[in-house]
Amino acid sequence: MEKMTSSVKQVPAQLLRARTGNSLEAEKENFERGQNVSINKAINAQEVAVKEKHARTCILGTHHEKGAQTFWSVVNRLPLSSNAVLCWKFCHVFHKLLRDGHPTVLQDSIRYKNELSDMSRMWGHLSEGYGKLSCTYLKLLITKMEFHSKNPRFPGNLQMTDRQLEETGENDVNNFFQLTVEMFDYLECELNLFQAVFSSLDMSRSVSVTAAGQCRLAPLIQVILDSSHLYDYTVKLLFKLHSCLPADTLQGHRDRFHEQFKKLKELFYISSNLQYFKRLIQIPQLPENPPNFLRASALSEHVSPVVVIPLESTSPDSEPVVETDELVEMDPSSQQNLFENKFDDLFGSTGPTDPFNFNNQNGMSKDERDKLIDQLYKEIAALKDELASFKAESKRLILQLRGRINELEAELAEQQHLKQQALDENEFVKAELEEVKKKQDVTEKAQRSLTEIERKAQANEQRYTKLKEKYTELVQNHADLLRKNAEVMKQMTLFRQTQEDMEQMKKELEETVQQLKDSMEQKEQEQTHKLDALQEKLQSRNAEVLSLKSTHEDSKQTSTVMASTIESLASEKTALSQAVDEKESTLTLLRGELEQAKEALTAEKDSTNRTVEGLQNQLNEKESHEQALEKQLLDEQFALLRSAVEEAEGIIQDALNRLEDPLHFGCTSSADYLITRAQATQDSLSRLQNGHTKYLADKKDASPLLQSVTLFTHLMSDTIVQGSATSHMVPMEQADNLLDACKRCGSDVLSYFSNLKDSTTLSIADCTKVRESLNQINAIAEELRPKGRDIKQKELGDLVEQEMCSTSAAVEAATARIEEMLNKSRAGDTGAKLEVNARILESCTGLMHAIKVLVLSSKDLQRDIVESGRGAASQKEFYAKNSRWTEGLISASKAVGWGATVLVDAADLVVQGKGKFEELMVCSHEIAASTAQLVAASKVKADKDNCNLGRLREASKGVNEATAKVVASTKSGKSQIEEKDTMDFSSMTLTQIKRQEMDSQVHVLELESQLQKERERLGGLRKKHYELAGVSEGWDEDTK
Repeated sequence: MEKMTSSVKQVPAQLLRARTGNSLEAEKENFERGQNVSINKAINAQEVAVKEKHARTCILGTHHEKGAQTFWSVVNRLPLSSNAVLCWKFCHVFHKLLRDGHPTVLQDSIRYKNELSDMSRMWGHLSEGYGKLSCTYLKLLITKMEFHSKNPRFPGNLQMTDRQLEETGENDVNNFFQLTVEMFDYLECELNLFQAVFSSLDMSRSVSVTAAGQCRLAPLIQVILDSSHLYDYTVKLLFKLHSCLPADTLQGHRDRFHEQFKKLKELFYISSNLQYFKRLIQIPQLPENPPNFLRASALSEHVSPVVVIPLESTSPDSEPVVETDELVEMDPSSQQNLFENKFDDLFGSTGPTDPFNFNNQNGMSKDERDKLIDQLYKEIAALKDELASFKAESKRLILQLRGRINELEAELAEQQHLKQQALDENEFVKAELEEVKKKQDVTEKAQRSLTEIERKAQANEQRYTKLKEKYTELVQNHADLLRKNAEVMKQMTLFRQTQEDMEQMKKELEETVQQLKDSMEQKEQEQTHKLDALQEKLQSRNAEVLSLKSTHEDSKQTSTVMASTIESLASEKTALSQAVDEKESTLTLLRGELEQAKEALTAEKDSTNRTVEGLQNQLNEKESHEQALEKQLLDEQFALLRSAVEEAEGIIQDALNRLEDPLHFGCTSSADYLITRAQATQDSLSRLQNGHTKYLADKKDASPLLQSVTLFTHLMSDTIVQGSATSHMVPMEQADNLLDACKRCGSDVLSYFSNLKDSTTLSIADCTKVRESLNQINAIAEELRPKGRDIKQKELGDLVEQEMCSTSAAVEAATARIEEMLNKSRAGDTGAKLEVNARILESCTGLMHAIKVLVLSSKDLQRDIVESGRGAASQKEFYAKNSRWTEGLISASKAVGWGATVLVDAADLVVQGKGKFEELMVCSHEIAASTAQLVAASKVKADKDNCNLGRLREASKGVNEATAKVVASTKSGKSQIEEKDTMDFSSMTLTQIKRQEMDSQVHVLELESQLQKERERLGGLRKKHYELAGVSEGWDEDTK
C-alpha cells in the first residue's frame, strides 16, 4: 500500500492540478460510492470470512480521507442489532481499521463507544452462536479504544521499540504499574475472545476448512497480533517494576501474569495446529516456563514473540497478485490499460467527464502520455529492484529464523530431557508421598477409631463438645511439639556425632603431632651421633698429626742416624698432609650438611607448629560451634516448653471460664466420678513434678516435662469442669465450697504454669499449692458420696462373701423344699393332678440345679477377676476399690436368693391348689432376670478368654432353658387341670342371647379397664422400684 501511495504521489503535479472543482466533487462521490460498495461487501450477512480486498479498500479509504467518517456513515445504516453474523463481521472490519487504519480512526470512533456498549449488552443475552461471540468481541474493541485513549503513544497495531515503551512511563514507577494493569485487562479481553471462538467450534472436525469455521477464525489473526505484543510488553514492564519495587508488592501482578501466560500458551498451540492459520500466519510458541521476574538476569533470556505473515500467503478469497514479470511482457497499450485500471481501483472509476481520462481532458497530447508511461515504466523497474532486494532480505531473515529454530529445537530437546528427569524425580517423590500418606492414613484411622471409641463411651456427654475440640487442638499442638522435639533430638544426635568426630580428629591430630615430635627427636639424635663420630675421627686425626709432628722432631734430632729414611719420611709427611687436607675438607662438608639439616629441622618444626595451631583453631571453632548449637538446643527446648505451657494455660483458663457459663449450669456429674478424676490428676501431678526435676537436671531434653504438662492439663481441666458439674447436684453450701475449691485450684495451676514458662522462676516453681487444692477437692467429693457407700473395706468384702453364701443356701433350701413337696404330692395325689404337680416340681428342681451351677460358676469367675486385678492388694481391698462393681454383685445375689424363695412358695401354693399358675410363671421370669443381672455383674471385669467366663455363659443358657421348661410345664398343667365348659346356646331364645351378649360385652369392658389399671399400677411400681434401687446404690448421681 505504501509503495502504491508513493507511486501515486510521484504523478506529475500538472496532472493533479488539472482537476477542476467538478472533478473533485466527482472524485469524492466516486470515493464514497466505492467505499459504500466495499463496506457493504465486507460486512454482509453471509457466514463467510471477510475478503481481504474489501477490508484493504476500507483501510485505504481511511488514509485517503484521513478519518473514518465515511465508514461510520455507512455502518450506521446497517442492521447490526438484528443480525449477529453482520455484527461479527463489522467487529472484524472495525478491528482492522483500528490496527491499520489512519490514526484519527480512534478519535472518530470513540464517540460511538456508548452505542457499542449497548449493542454488547444486547447480544450478551444470547448464550450461544454469533450473539455471544459478538458480545465478547465488542467488549474487546471497547477495551482497545479505552486503552489507546488513555495511552495515545501506543499506535493501533501496538508496534513500539523498547525506547518508546520506556518513554510511555515518563520515568514514574506508578505509571508503569498502572500501565501493566491496563495491559493485563486488555490481554484478558483478547483471551476471552480466543476461548469463546474455540468453545463455539467443534474441534473434533476440520472446521477450519469450512466457510463457517473460517468466518469465526478470521478475526483471531488480529487477536494473535495484538496478544504477541501485549505479552512482550508485559514481560518487559514486569522486569522493570521488579527492579524498582519489592517482590511482595508485585505478587498479584505475577499471579495474574502466570494465569494469562498459561492460557495464551495453550491458545497459541491450538491455533498453530489449525490448517487455516498455517497458510496465513506463523504463530510463535511461548517458552515452556514463564519468566522468573525475581531474577533480573532472566530478562536477557526473554525472546520477544514474532508473528510472521508470509508474503506469498493470502486468504482463500483474496484476489490474485499480478507479478511484475507479467507487467514487463505486456505491450504498451495493455500496460497503459492495466495502470489505468489500478488507478481507478484506488480512486474510483472515471466516466466521460473524469479528470483522469488522459485521452480526452485538457487536450493532453500523445507525447505527454508517452512521457508519463515512460516515467511509470521507470517506477516499475525501480519497484522490481526494490522487490528483489526485499526478497533477498526476506531470504536472509528466513535463514536467520531457521537457525534460531534449530537453536530452539536443541533447547527444546534439552528441556524435554530435563523434563523427563523432573518427571522421574516427581515419580520418586510421589512414591515417597504415597508411603507418607499411607502412614498418615494408618495414623488417621487409629485416631478415628480412638475418637469413635471415645464418642461411644461419652455418648451422653454431648455438652462437653467444646472441651473435646480444645482437646483435639491440644493434641495437634502436642503432635507438633513432639515433631519439633524429634527434630531437636535429631539435631542433638548429629551434634553429638559431630562432637565425637571432633574428639576423634583431635586425638588423631595429637597422635600425629606426637609422631612428628618423636621423628624430629630421632632425627636430631641421629645427627648428633653422626656429629660426635665425625668429631671423634677428627680428634683421632689430630692426634695422628701430633704424633707425626713429634716423630718428625725426633727424626730431626736423630737426622744423622736416620738420614737414609728422610726421603721416605718426607714423602710420608706429604701424603699425610694431603690426607689431613682431605679430612678437613670432608669435615667442612659434613658441617655444611649439619647446618642444612638443622635449618630443615627448624623449618619442619615451624610448619608443624603452624599445622598444630591451625588444627587447634579449627578445634576451637568446632567447640564454639558446639556451644552455639547447645545453646540453640536449650533455647528451642525452652521455647517448646513455653508454647506447651501457654497452650495449657489457655485450656485451664477455658475450664475456669466455663464455670461462669450459663450454658454449663445444666451439666451434672457424680461425686464418685469427680474422685476418680481428682485421683488421676494427682497421679499426673506427680509425673509433672518428676518431669520438672528431670528437666532441671538436664535441660537438653524437655520431652518428659512436655508429655506430663499435656496430660496434667487435660486431667486438671476435666477435674475443674466435673467439680463444677457435681456442685449443681449438692446443697448450696457444699456447692459453694466445691466451686471455690475448683476456682482456687485453677488459680494455683495458672500461677504454677506462669513460673514454669519464665526462665527466671523455672527452678523455684512449686506445685505444693496445686496438690493441696486437689486434696481439698477430693475431700469435699468424699463428703458428697452417698451414705450407702459408707461401708468399711472389710465390711464390703465380707458382705460379698455373705451374700454369695446366702444365695447358695437359699438355692439349697429351695431345692430341699421342692423335693419335700414332690414326695407329699406323690403320697397324697393321684391321676392328672399328680402328673401335673410332678411335672411342675421336676422343672422347678431342674431350675434350682441350673441356678446352683450358675452361682458356683460366678464364684469361680469372681475369684479369677480378683486374683488378676488386685495386684499387691488384698481381696477385700479390691472389693472396696471397685465398690460399684461389688455393690452390683451384692444386689444381683440378693435378687437370685429372693427369687428362689418366692418361686418355692408359689410352687407350694400351686401344688396345694391354693395358688395360681400365673404366679409361678412370673416367679420364673423374675429368677431369669436376676440370674442375667448376676451374669452381667460377674463378667463385666472378666477377661474375654477366661475359661470360667465360658462356663458362666453355659450356665446362664442352662438357667434360661430351665426357666422355659418351668413356664411350659406350668402352662400345660394349667390347661390340663382347668375345666373347659362347652358352650350350648341351643335352648336360648333370641332375647336371651342378646342379653347374654350385652353382659359379655360389659364383662369384656370391665376386664379391659382392670387390665389397663393393672398395667398402669405395674408401671408405677416398677418406676418406684427403680427410684428406690437408685437411692440405695447411687444411680441418681450417675445418671445426673
